[in-house]
Amino acid sequence: MIPNGYLMFEDENFIESSVAKLNALRKSGQFCDVRLQVCGHEMLAHRAVLACCSPYLFEIFNSDSDPHGISHVKFDDLNPEAVEVLLNYAYTAQLKADKELVKDVYSAAKKLKMDRVKQVCGDYLLSRMDVTSCISYRNFASCMGDSRLLNKVDAYIQEHLLQISEEEEFLKLPRLKLEVMLEDNVCLPSNGKLYTKVINWVQRSIWENGDSLEELMEEVQTLYYSADHKLLDGNLLDGQAEVFGSDDDHIQFVQKKPPRENGHKPISSSSTGCLSSPNATVQSPKHEWKIVASEKTSNNTYLCLAVLDGVFCVIFLHGRNSPQSSPTSTPKLIKSLSFEMQPDELIEKPMSPMQYARSGLGTAEMNGKLIAAGGYNREECLRTVECYDPHTDHWSFLAPMRTPRARFQMAVLMGQLYVVGGSNGHSDDLSCGEMYDPSIDDWTPVPELRTNRCNAGVCALNGKLYIVGGSDPYGQKGLKNCDVFDPVTKSWTSCAPLNIRKLFVGGGFDGSHAISCVEMYDPTRNEWKMMRNMTSPRSNAGIATVGNTIYAVGGFDGNEFLNTVEVYNLESNEWSPYTKIFQF
Repeated sequence: MIPNGYLMFEDENFIESSVAKLNALRKSGQFCDVRLQVCGHEMLAHRAVLACCSPYLFEIFNSDSDPHGISHVKFDDLNPEAVEVLLNYAYTAQLKADKELVKDVYSAAKKLKMDRVKQVCGDYLLSRMDVTSCISYRNFASCMGDSRLLNKVDAYIQEHLLQISEEEEFLKLPRLKLEVMLEDNVCLPSNGKLYTKVINWVQRSIWENGDSLEELMEEVQTLYYSADHKLLDGNLLDGQAEVFGSDDDHIQFVQKKPPRENGHKPISSSSTGCLSSPNATVQSPKHEWKIVASEKTSNNTYLCLAVLDGVFCVIFLHGRNSPQSSPTSTPKLIKSLSFEMQPDELIEKPMSPMQYARSGLGTAEMNGKLIAAGGYNREECLRTVECYDPHTDHWSFLAPMRTPRARFQMAVLMGQLYVVGGSNGHSDDLSCGEMYDPSIDDWTPVPELRTNRCNAGVCALNGKLYIVGGSDPYGQKGLKNCDVFDPVTKSWTSCAPLNIRKLFVGGGFDGSHAISCVEMYDPTRNEWKMMRNMTSPRSNAGIATVGNTIYAVGGFDGNEFLNTVEVYNLESNEWSPYTKIFQF
């Protein structure tokens, strides 16, 4: 068509064809003037294309001193696969990502300021959310600072709180347990006012008393709700209390102890928000304080999900009538036992029990805490993982393993926890493994073992993971072969075999007898050396190293289960009995 003498023609296939050709040029590296370094992976692209879709990269390219040279951009915190998804989107306008990759694509889009992609990924996550996954989605949304996504997740949690409270992710959350004493004929206020008072009590405990949130969660906290609508501390002492008054929507705080000169936490003057008191205005920190959802589960029992000082946690609150009318004589809940002793006095002090009974479990020390994973609970093989903090004598849940697993060991390598092999309750010998990353509280698969095995010894040495011995797929004999995993190449290779078939490097079972021999592996020579035997044969014993000392704990000697411990000193090459349980 030629209106008014001008030639006008629109090629409907041109844009699609040009886009496809541009992407082909990118993949072949032709005419590319951008090199992206993403966690060691190099990606080539065209500056003009990326500048059009990423304001973040536009700013970088616009500030280049040599606009005609090659731009180099490095990312050490993004998933290379997610960045490749965004590059394809930039060239084709098509966003294609596996469901397991969507969170990483979101994170990369946030970094590159690609807001449309962020929104699409967020909507996809919301479409897949259920009572099982909503807590992890909320943690993700909070970490990303996405208020739109966070508000939608919170609305879902408010609607499904009781169902969510039965899920495993809920059980892993930190929790604040409150016992509120009530005077005669006094009832707790509505959910909103009640939890406003509770949150303000936590704030005052932290800002003015110097308590930490972790300390408040260690024990059941006793509070007192009086007839004049004051929420008081139930453990206050005569002569050490001062009441701060405020209106009905705010806390009536009783200070538990004299102010500390240096014990309280500093309060940021740049933060927003405040609570009233007669003598001072207390600034709240920038961390979030929020009630997400609450339910009254019985007459005087409440359940709440809240954000306290930026920590997403559970508040359990139970109100009960007090036999006393004075807050100074409110009955106290029994606190943990304490001991007075000489520094070298030895005592037996039982640890708090785990949430699950377990046998055949894997254990390891990570970041000063004890990790207990998997194992059998009667006939069930477990996926659950628990973490023990010796400072608080408290067990908490970590993300469960992907595979039920027992009769295995695990080790920490480069700050991450590895589990390999074992039994899942149906197959005696597994070849699969997985890795736990504490920074994201999640497990990812690792390449399969070269040999199926369970009851194998596992340890980290010189930046690599070793799996030693174990039982064969038919359980008829112990294995000699040993493999080593390189976390950089993500591959297994074989190393020198053991001299004697056994389950563990110290002790074990040769197929017919418990044994006491010990072997030491030299990675520089790729060979095993026989060491001094233990004083007792031990199969399925716990083995751990602290400094130059190796501990062998419990096990089975062929006749009976052992409760003894013996230690091996590398310098003296001697095993000796160990009798100490706890030393203070």
